[in-house]
Amino acid sequence: MTRDLQTVALMACMKSLLMVFNFTFWISGIFILGIGIYMQIEWKYLALNMELSHLISRTTLVFIGTGAFIILVGSLACCCTIKGQTTLLYIYGTILGIVFVLELGVGITLFSYRSKLAESFDSGLNDTMVNYVNGKTDVISKFDSMQSLLHCCGNHDYNDWSKLNSPIPISCCASETTCDTTSVDNIYRQGCYDLILDFLSSNIGIVAGTASGIALFPLCGMILSFCLGSTIKKAKYEEMI
Repeated sequence: MTRDLQTVALMACMKSLLMVFNFTFWISGIFILGIGIYMQIEWKYLALNMELSHLISRTTLVFIGTGAFIILVGSLACCCTIKGQTTLLYIYGTILGIVFVLELGVGITLFSYRSKLAESFDSGLNDTMVNYVNGKTDVISKFDSMQSLLHCCGNHDYNDWSKLNSPIPISCCASETTCDTTSVDNIYRQGCYDLILDFLSSNIGIVAGTASGIALFPLCGMILSFCLGSTIKKAKYEEMI
């Protein structure tokens, strides 16, 4: 009798822990989804060429897709935990294992892309400035938005515009009103490349670190699911004996 009570108490404790985990896991899905949406909104002006556009698009879609998947799995996980069916718990544990690998992979991928992004932005900014001077409307809009938002001018500095035999754009103006961009005192002097590099280094470091840290959640959940499933299976076997 005492042994049966201990088993029941153990299962109740593990179910409670798994329910707490499910809620935390569900919240982490919302957080990852939020990061993906934030990247989609805030990084859109950094997609200066096709390569960068695809790279940023793939990264944001991975975050949005992973976050949405975690929310769905976390919602369904409560049924598995409450019902306490061994098969469902094993399936849930397996799914959590897959999520763990995916989230860990996202973190590692972001870290590995840091140097590639830096190289791509340097060449991308140069190519975009050439297209800007040639009058491509979509490029002009994106580059002007970037210079205004980041308070920068040109690629490495404002002299890049003169190298292209082009006047310095109004978006380089440090004043909110129209100013004379021929005067160095009225414009942003720092190039956009260094600012973007600092932006990427700080943001990707945070995002990648967060993704890797959150990856520990599904690992804990996987262990709890398999342990609970094993305990329930063992209890049923003992009842048959």
